[in-house]
Amino acid sequence: MHSAELAARVKGECLHAWNNYEHYAWGHDALKPLSCTPHDWYGQSLLMTPVDALDTLILMHLDAEADRARTLIKSELSFDHDIYVKNFEITIRLLGGLLSSYQLTSDRRLLALAEDLGRRLLPAFDSPTGLPYVYVNLRTGQVRDPKTNPAETGTTLLEFGTLSKLTGNPIFYDKAKRALVETFKRRSPLGLVGSSINVESGVWSDPDSHISGGIDSYYEYLWKCWRLFGDHDCLDMWNASIPALHKYLADETRGQLWYGHAEMNSGQRTFTIYGALDAFFPALLALVGDVDRARRLQRSSFAMWNLHHIEPEEIDYRLMRATALTYHLRPEIIESTYYLHHYSGAREYRQMGEIMFNDFMKYCRTDTGYAALQNVITKEKHDEMESFLFAETFKYFYLLFAPAQSVDFDHITFNTEAHPLRRTW
Repeated sequence: MHSAELAARVKGECLHAWNNYEHYAWGHDALKPLSCTPHDWYGQSLLMTPVDALDTLILMHLDAEADRARTLIKSELSFDHDIYVKNFEITIRLLGGLLSSYQLTSDRRLLALAEDLGRRLLPAFDSPTGLPYVYVNLRTGQVRDPKTNPAETGTTLLEFGTLSKLTGNPIFYDKAKRALVETFKRRSPLGLVGSSINVESGVWSDPDSHISGGIDSYYEYLWKCWRLFGDHDCLDMWNASIPALHKYLADETRGQLWYGHAEMNSGQRTFTIYGALDAFFPALLALVGDVDRARRLQRSSFAMWNLHHIEPEEIDYRLMRATALTYHLRPEIIESTYYLHHYSGAREYRQMGEIMFNDFMKYCRTDTGYAALQNVITKEKHDEMESFLFAETFKYFYLLFAPAQSVDFDHITFNTEAHPLRRTW
């Protein structure tokens, strides 16, 4: 009964944030919860929050709110804008959100919007290497910024591949898969990838290897594209990549397991840094069946949270000291808690989740939504409430406490923005 009460509390807090988005920022990308003003990423709204939130509203059975969001998207969302957008972010948030919501509602207008967006993003892949440029203009197809990273080159196949399967057009799958393969092909002799690569030359400009932001979801998609599509090439790339992470990045400190940084060619330790984005890795380890290692790493992530009763962006795990003090309402540690509860059934994960949710409410809730933190020590708030609060953070909190049948975990694959994709083809 207690978990049902917690699920209801999460749903209520999601509704609190959503109602304030509706009140102060309806029709815009996001709400700035301290100033109660709207924010648009590129000067013109792409309805980032409604698209990112829609499948969460549906899963929580917030039917009236979901209907209003879907009506807004169908009537107002247009991608015919002369603006440069970040291919990676637009893919995981908007393309992923439209596809998952289409699968949940069978509303073909959502699929049509997804296909239109996918076509407008395709020119990003027209580089000499097939690796996507960082930015693409939605109207002209012009591209810019060749300096990118493995997360941005390797985190498009779930979305583009699903678009291919649902529309019958293979071009989306082929472009995104080539980008993933070309990233993999440029790994070092040790099997590691670096932090920065040029899409025109294919040459690494930063050889620092890790599992944090800029690389994280590259590894996630190697496994998940095998899981969703049954693509054996993705499984082979995963099997060729993951041993290097355990050999060169894993770090035993004070009896705890961490994953740090290493130079991609030598394997030498560079930084003993672990952070909020790294905390996705226990979920991925659990998903592939490596539950024991996942549980150990999750204990380390939770120790990071408990340093200041909210998660810093980064810590030095050798010193157990925060090195980046912001908290952006990130979901990764909650995602891992949910996965580990699903696979182990252990009560400790709901107990862990309850502690985090209470801390989250205590320090981030405002009268007009939820605010990021400028400083996890002082708890000074920051005027930011990104769309992933709805897509991921509230969704994973809710699924952790809700009955298991709330989502058919074994038959869906969450993209890196927590949009559930189903193999319906």
